[in-house]
Amino acid sequence: MSSTSPRREFWRGVRAAMPFAIVIIPFSMLFGLVATEAGLSLFETMTFSLVVIAGAAQFTALGLMQENAPTVIVIISALAVNMRMAMYSASLVPHMGPLPFWERALVAYFMVDQPYALTANRFEDEPGRPLREHKAFYWGCTWVVVPLWWSMTLLGALVGQSIPDWLALDFAVPITFLAVVAPMLRTRAHLIAAGAAILSALAFAWLPYNLGLIVGGMIGMMAGAEAERRGLA
Repeated sequence: MSSTSPRREFWRGVRAAMPFAIVIIPFSMLFGLVATEAGLSLFETMTFSLVVIAGAAQFTALGLMQENAPTVIVIISALAVNMRMAMYSASLVPHMGPLPFWERALVAYFMVDQPYALTANRFEDEPGRPLREHKAFYWGCTWVVVPLWWSMTLLGALVGQSIPDWLALDFAVPITFLAVVAPMLRTRAHLIAAGAAILSALAFAWLPYNLGLIVGGMIGMMAGAEAERRGLA
């Protein structure tokens, strides 16, 4: 495989991530709107997005806060939703591990669904490329997604009240995760994990504070791990 310059790979990452803007814009605007409607100040809303940078965890925590859930439930639920980030990081360690600590820390901080999915697929599809090219591709993806999340969250917080209801911004939440997850369901183990998570989440939907989603996620991970152990690739 021929080598290319990191700069070219950076812009390749930008182009790869651009389609996600279609769902990131309404998704992040919706969070800004919902957060301010829930009583968070503009500073609190933006700090939330700057510190966490994880839409699913942010919506989970915000929803539980609106239900006056105990603080420990809010924290545990947000952490459980974000457990996927730990799995993301673990899957990239064999590839990104040689980077210096400070750069690995930056990669971890900016790790969100879309750049991870694009970069992980690239590692699988083009394993022969140098790390500097994969790294540049990752930062290109991140350069699109994260600043867009921040800026559109700010826009949603500022003008959210004037957004007409017929735009239905909440459509972006499921579409975002379908766009990320669907291309990664490549093996039977992946399908088993997804199926087990869906069925378990539905079976435990009666649990308070949406804890059924967390239970479903944990059962899905265990089912996927067991399928991998049995060689159902």
